[in-house]
Amino acid sequence: MNLKKRLSSFDLTNLIIGSVIGADLYITPGLTAAMIGPASIIVWVVAGIFALVIALVFSYTSYYVPKVGGPFAFVSKAFGKFYGFLTGWLLLIAETMALPLFAIVFTRYLHYFIELEPWQEILVKGLFIFSLTTVNILGVKLGGRVNDVLTIIKLSPLVLVIVLGFVFLTYNPEKLVQNYSPIAPLGWENFGSALVLIFWAYAGFEMGTLPASEVKNPKRVIPKAIVVGMILVILFYLLTNFVLYGSINWVELSHSALPLVLVGTLVIGYVGGMIVSFGALASVSGASSSFVLGISRLSYAMSSEGLFPKIFSKVHPKYKTPYVALIIQGIAAFFLSIYGGIAQLISFSVFNLSIVYIFVCLSLVVLKKEKETKFIGQRILPFIGIGICGFLIYHTSIYDKIFGSIFVLLGIGIYFFFSQKNNHNL
Repeated sequence: MNLKKRLSSFDLTNLIIGSVIGADLYITPGLTAAMIGPASIIVWVVAGIFALVIALVFSYTSYYVPKVGGPFAFVSKAFGKFYGFLTGWLLLIAETMALPLFAIVFTRYLHYFIELEPWQEILVKGLFIFSLTTVNILGVKLGGRVNDVLTIIKLSPLVLVIVLGFVFLTYNPEKLVQNYSPIAPLGWENFGSALVLIFWAYAGFEMGTLPASEVKNPKRVIPKAIVVGMILVILFYLLTNFVLYGSINWVELSHSALPLVLVGTLVIGYVGGMIVSFGALASVSGASSSFVLGISRLSYAMSSEGLFPKIFSKVHPKYKTPYVALIIQGIAAFFLSIYGGIAQLISFSVFNLSIVYIFVCLSLVVLKKEKETKFIGQRILPFIGIGICGFLIYHTSIYDKIFGSIFVLLGIGIYFFFSQKNNHNL
């Protein structure tokens, strides 16, 4: 049973923005302030450049292979099913690590409005994950529309913080100078580790390539949506963080679990804190909705190729969505949200994403057709992307490298199990 083409260019651009701008912007400024101080703004610029390079590689590759599954489809086309599966498997692991983070951050910002007991936090996380799962089961169009609305809601408080923050700094220039001096009070030793955390804030653009079979005119729409979406994301991130680090002292930021609430409260008062907190809830919900939609399409694509349990490719007879894949990933995200830590989940996700990005960069080298189209930098960008990914992998923790290697071996075992099973069935 085929998936229906219901996602427009507007839907997909919002899906990308919704996937990228989520929990990360509301937690990483505080984490990196403790690591590198106000120099974090420089890390945001560098990470934005890194992400844009890899996003361009994705947009070019999606032009040549506009199929459901994104990276899985790209690498399978370039190097065969084994490497395609390994790429899809690692992306599945990376994005599954991200889903529980949204539930964790949603619950944290909900504390601004109501105090929650530990058992209530677990209940909220469950309701959060399974409500978004249900929305996506009911249809990709509904999931896309919910994401459109949440994306608009999430960006509104950021626009307010940016505009009023710049007004505040215009009338208080001494604050800007004071908070950015010295720029690196803790030195530069933690630059790489901070870059890993901030790069994760830019990750998510790959979600726009996963539901390709449900996009109208994917060959034209997907590359355009990735480029437009990422440019808007980078703009929002840099402006928001410039205001944040310019308005609030880095020491105060480093001790805050809700860093953006501080600047909202500073420029607007208590109402500002409420607006930013509400925006955080919408932002996390929007990003989670995008990830829920995208990840299920990845496991669906792998299952459709006979490289994953068949149950993941079961499509709902009425809603035409991979409902079993959605339910399974929701259950996994729920349990990880109870037992996982934020920094550890982020770092492990980036390790796996970096390997995926390397495979996609190599795919573009093989798949590009210069006679068909001349994309800017399609010869050199894949190699720059590989270097960027190597840098990120180097700066992840030793535990990420160990457990990441274990998951690679596990993926190889799963591939050979299902490929041999398929051969026996022929």
